[in-house]
This record gives sequence, structure tokens and C-alpha cells, in this order.
Amino acid sequence: MLTLQCAEKEKNNDLLLTLLAIPNVNSSSVGPCPPTSLPTAIPIANTVVSANSTVSGFNNSSKAINGICGGGEFSGSLDVYALNLTGAGASLILSWAGKTVKNVAGTDFIVYENPFKVSETSDRYAFDPMVVHVSFNGTDYCGFDLSGYNPSVADSNKITSWPGFAGLRPVLYNMATKPYTLEELFTPIGSGFLLGGGDGFNLDDLIIGGPGTNCDATARTNIQTNGFRFIRMVSAEAITNPNTGSGYVYPHSYNNGPDIDGVVARSVE
Repeated sequence: MLTLQCAEKEKNNDLLLTLLAIPNVNSSSVGPCPPTSLPTAIPIANTVVSANSTVSGFNNSSKAINGICGGGEFSGSLDVYALNLTGAGASLILSWAGKTVKNVAGTDFIVYENPFKVSETSDRYAFDPMVVHVSFNGTDYCGFDLSGYNPSVADSNKITSWPGFAGLRPVLYNMATKPYTLEELFTPIGSGFLLGGGDGFNLDDLIIGGPGTNCDATARTNIQTNGFRFIRMVSAEAITNPNTGSGYVYPHSYNNGPDIDGVVARSVE
């Protein structure tokens, strides 16, 4: 089992092999995940459209569509696809095999990464921030408001310092050992957290423009009216912050970016 209770997430293979040998005393058991078959009632993104990561040991893009394998509040899953911090491998595009994710009331989709809480009493998390864009046609992408980003070194690992980003909240949902219904996954429990963990997004919150997008009013209206078919997840460091002219930098102690476990939509057709 894997226990990850340290101030920073370490992702290189040697460290992961070492951690695997440490008994897990605080987190939920990851267990036999991914499952042999995906639950039909959970609309998980199931098609890789574009993936170019070069992260050794974690560049199998099927890991982003084979099921959600959360490790709980204090442990990150290893069944993930890791992005590079920058460059061609810093983004991943998924789809629902031609289906459209609809704009319904409340949260429309959830992005699952592998963050974890540093300690039971802390408000600090070890995470890999990423930026989320969606598109109906695979060309015109729209995203969410990132203007609240303004972390100092002292609070860079606080969720509240990264509004509009994904990859922040631990994943409790595990399709093999801790299953939830679709309704439960989308149940809010306060402060932006969901019952099964992950980071939820509402298509009503899409903005025109936005870092890393080519979103105009027509594209946003189309997505909010008709839904989207493609989701693009990009390492925060690979997106230029218009206020600084550089990437949205998180103080990584390793050389790769977000570790994507999967994406679940609330309604597809």
C-alpha cells in the first residue's frame, strides 16, 4: 500500500517504489483498481484524443480512461497518466466517444487527479494544479476564471489560492473499493468539495477569453447551450498568466505535472 504524508508530492519511479513498501496507516486502501469493467451508470471520459507525455513510467494514456482509482484523503493513486510540466506533453485531451456532455443544473463534470491532504489538522494539500478547457468542435476551447490566482510562497499549497483550477482536492472515489452512485459523486459537501472528491466544474461559469483559450462569445454560448465533446487538461505551468507573462507556477519538487485519474460527466447524450 501507499502512504503519502509529506509536504510535497514526489513522482519519480525510485521514490514511488520505495513508498510502496511503506505500510499504509492513514488512507483508504486503493485495492484492485482499475476494475475489470467500468460501471455503466458513470459517464467517464473513455477516449484519448491527444496525449504526448514523456513522463517515465506514467505516460500510458489509458490510465486516464480506465476508471477512477482514488486513494482517499491522505494518499494519491498510482493508476494515473502524468503530464509534463511544459511542452507538448503538458496537455491531455479526452472525449466521450462522440457523446456530448450536457449543461445541467449545478456541477456538470468532475476532474480527478491524485492530491492528498498533508495532515488531519492542516488546511494544506499536496497537489498538481491544472487548467481545464472544454470544446464542442475540438477547435474552439473555453475555460474558467483563473483571475483569483495569487498565492504567496507561504500559501501556495492552499486550495483557496487556486480558484478555477483542477487537481486540487483528494479523490475518495474508487470504482473498485469505494464506489459511489452518480448522484453521490455530484453531491456537494461544502467549500467546493464533493462527496466523492475531485474538482467539479459548472459550464455556466465559462468565460470569454481566458488563459490558453481561443474562446469568444459564440463558442461559449454554443457550449453552454449544446454542451461539449472534448475536454483539455493542461499543466498550470504550461499556461501563461496574463498578469505575469509566465506560467502559473506551483513550487514542484519534481519534474512532472498533474497526474490524471479520469473525468466523469453528470449527463451525456
